[in-house]
Amino acid sequence: MTDVLPSLPEWIARQLPQGGTRNLVDVGGHRMHVMEWGAGPPVLLVHGNPTWGFLYRKVVAALRGEPLRLIVPDLIGLGFSDKPQRGDEHQLASHSRWLGNLLDDLGLEGLVFVGQDWGGPIGLHALAERPGLARGLVLLNTVVSPPRPGFRPAFFHRLARVPVLSDALFRGLAFPQSVLHRVQGDPASISGDVARAYRFPLAGWRNNVAPLALARMVPNTPTHPSMEPLRRVQAFVEGFAGPSAIVWGDRDPLLGRVRRWIQKLLPQARVTATQAGHFLQEEVPDEIADAVRFVARP
Repeated sequence: MTDVLPSLPEWIARQLPQGGTRNLVDVGGHRMHVMEWGAGPPVLLVHGNPTWGFLYRKVVAALRGEPLRLIVPDLIGLGFSDKPQRGDEHQLASHSRWLGNLLDDLGLEGLVFVGQDWGGPIGLHALAERPGLARGLVLLNTVVSPPRPGFRPAFFHRLARVPVLSDALFRGLAFPQSVLHRVQGDPASISGDVARAYRFPLAGWRNNVAPLALARMVPNTPTHPSMEPLRRVQAFVEGFAGPSAIVWGDRDPLLGRVRRWIQKLLPQARVTATQAGHFLQEEVPDEIADAVRFVARP
């Protein structure tokens, strides 16, 4: 295992805000790729499946000049972090442990947490294990509880459990990273070099284990390994008393209708509903930046 940073192609680097730093942090047998910008109270921005920290570049750009330390990790298996080859390593509890180890390594206090997709429950579970670390929450098209009674996984997640076909699609045909535009309010928001930047770190059979494994992390039975961590996440969110905000893409075909349930669990949160899709960081970065400012204010 080497500590040499993976190189960023110039066409990706020029899309990122200038003045940032990149590091690899050992989080317990795997190295996590972390980008940072600015200085001040910490803001942790965590993506989900199958993206990487690149997803937050517009939010970071909108927050430049604010007295904030913006910390943008790549989840293990995604982006430029290490990529375990065994799909069963990808469990909600494992990802929470890896991200929690990053928090411990950085020695953060008074953290504002921003989470989307799987980044939400992964980060919230890590924070639940570290009482008092989070001072504020910003939730973006994510889940923060076990499935409710009668829940039926989306077609995308059911597809991930079809033998042979799921491997052919996810591993062989770069699904879903090749079709991210289809879950957007504006499909053009993920196109050209932006779409290419999401595909690049996962190119090749050895690099794309995580998208399928994370799709299978969605519970489909009462005994699924994600159920207990999700119960812990729900308890943490319902008991959270600090400042909070919800920014939602209502045109998300996967989670658009989940917003009202999140509002019930976090009734004190400031809510911004938008016409964006699942990867709303590409479509409404200014609204997300405003929510971060609101939650991070002294």
